[in-house]
Amino acid sequence: MISLNFDFKNALKFISKAQIEQLQEALDHQFIAVREKTGRGNDFLGWTDLPTSVDESLVSKIEAAAARFREKSEVSVVVGIGGSYLGARAVIDALSPNFNFLKKKQGNPIVCYAGNNISEDYLAELLEVLDAKDYTMTVISKSGTTTEPALAFRLLRDHMEAKYGKEESKNRIIAITDAERGALKQLADEEGYETFVVPDNVGGRYSVLTPVGLLPIAIAGLDIRKLMQGADEMAQFSEKSFDIKENPVAAYAAVRHALYLKGFTTEIMVNYEPALFYFTEWWKQLYGESQGKESKGIFPAGVSNTTDLHSMGQYIQEGMRNLFETVLSVEKPAHELLVPKDEKNLDKLNYLAGKAIHEVNHMAELGTTLAHVDGGVPNLRVTVPAINENTIGQLIYFYEMACAVGGYLLEINPFDQPGVEAYKKNMFALLGKPGFEKETEAIQNRLKDETKN
Repeated sequence: MISLNFDFKNALKFISKAQIEQLQEALDHQFIAVREKTGRGNDFLGWTDLPTSVDESLVSKIEAAAARFREKSEVSVVVGIGGSYLGARAVIDALSPNFNFLKKKQGNPIVCYAGNNISEDYLAELLEVLDAKDYTMTVISKSGTTTEPALAFRLLRDHMEAKYGKEESKNRIIAITDAERGALKQLADEEGYETFVVPDNVGGRYSVLTPVGLLPIAIAGLDIRKLMQGADEMAQFSEKSFDIKENPVAAYAAVRHALYLKGFTTEIMVNYEPALFYFTEWWKQLYGESQGKESKGIFPAGVSNTTDLHSMGQYIQEGMRNLFETVLSVEKPAHELLVPKDEKNLDKLNYLAGKAIHEVNHMAELGTTLAHVDGGVPNLRVTVPAINENTIGQLIYFYEMACAVGGYLLEINPFDQPGVEAYKKNMFALLGKPGFEKETEAIQNRLKDETKN
């Protein structure tokens, strides 16, 4: 039984139940297309089977590798970009203490990230930290030639071999890559790194429940079996019925699509827990890269409240009325902290004395929802009882399946990303990469023309 709940009553001022329910027949077809792997991009639907057909030997191998890295390192670096790191970071940040980086080591290394940008300052400062820390590294890339992670890995591998020597570095590097081909696979075989496989039938942004996400999550000391169990519970529940009234995946996909058809083209994911910041970032990639193509799709944005109520709140309340919100709400925090009473009461907060901080936060959430709905913003709500491995697993599968089904409702392929290649071609040409001579000349001429104008 799942513990996740989806509530869309605060969208019914803007769309009717009839407009939502008229999508049921189309939804039935799209669910079946996903389940039977008959829709567009069906060669990348391997993620649908992951929770319900767990490879016990693979999980045990991941746990053993993670235990070895935990013994060896104070810091463990994950090198990857996009889906090769966002899923792991979303789970690790959600389930780790907010100030984990300031706390003494308690058997689990601090996980940090590289290869997700090309900032010289970021990499230089990371190397300074690693000079003083014992560290290990997981490099994640299907090809091994994606610029950002390949560049970071080259720098970090050079640093590690200078610090530990080539032989010991072999024991501190794990590569997650293609099973048979690619630059990283070749290097791993030549150097003798332990390897895990990026499945051919799972795209990067759907890969959090493969070794891509599971190994870093296990290195952080989290329970990947409970994570998979939560995903399995959501997978099995969503297979029982495709009815919008019973299946939260179907309801979320349908309500989003109905709002889109009414002109609500921006969705803001709202969280009220800082630990969920990178879960929002993972969701943004999942939906933006999956559904934003062929001049279609809802633009995914995110805010972290109550912080962003003091920055983005004005726009959400009174800006263009093309947006709706989906609040990711947590019923119970891991801690309890009461507001103290103050005799002077200069801040005028004694009316809150004795209340739990979470109650104050929850009332801010409720009050904001009411204000935004009154201001013309449809509001959806995804609720979990607490943040733990099980509920995060449920959320992962919930959003992945709704994304796939919603993509099919848009009549696009939710598993490719042709637009991502456009910037790479220009960057390679500007940097003088061999094979891009024609593009280099064209870009140089274009830049000259722009300068003249």
